Amino acid sequence: MVSVVVWAEYACFTRPEHKVERMSYPVMTPSAARGILEAIAWKPEFEWRVRRIHVLQPIRHASIARNEVASLASARSARAWEKAGVGGFDAANDRRQRFALVLRDVKYRIDAEAALLSHATDPVAKYESIFERRVAKGQSYHRPYLGTREFAASFGPPDDEKPIDHSDDLGSMLFDVRFVPDEDGPISFRVHGRDGAHVQTGRAEPAFFRARLTNGVMQVPQELYEMPR
Repeated sequence: MVSVVVWAEYACFTRPEHKVERMSYPVMTPSAARGILEAIAWKPEFEWRVRRIHVLQPIRHASIARNEVASLASARSARAWEKAGVGGFDAANDRRQRFALVLRDVKYRIDAEAALLSHATDPVAKYESIFERRVAKGQSYHRPYLGTREFAASFGPPDDEKPIDHSDDLGSMLFDVRFVPDEDGPISFRVHGRDGAHVQTGRAEPAFFRARLTNGVMQVPQELYEMPR
């Protein structure tokens, strides 16, 4: 078991039912916590399984306005512009101002464990020890963030800080996005082996769970990690 404390001025763990105007979950999601762990230390021999998320600061919201573009990036359009030698993306004319309900002054403690995969040859203790050393030194592969990359997070070793005295039913929360094999249906993406050969096709499918905050701590049901992914 490893633990790490993360904090930031803002965070946004976007609820998927809101498309344009973003609205954050009141607590960090397990998938966001996994992203922070992987930013600090990750190897292909194991995966992180989040056990608990401790909320160390009162839950506060803030409404902010951000400038975004309305269109998605298109490789096909870019190739057409390059071939024709004309055109291009005009961000100024495509810009939209959108509002988001985010979290402010957040601080969490993440408790997790490394679960070995079938091809691992070293014990779990080795990978968890690597993680703890990197946390102590403030090392990461890239800057961790809380929900979106613009909300960069700081991190450090855990201390004796207690979670907030608050309990609440958080409702349905995103657990993670799974890979579901789908050989007969439309292909959303492909998984490739190390040699580039095709291994499996399938689709991305979100998985949800009923989340509850009890005395400032959200438990992540571990049986969710045993489901096919």
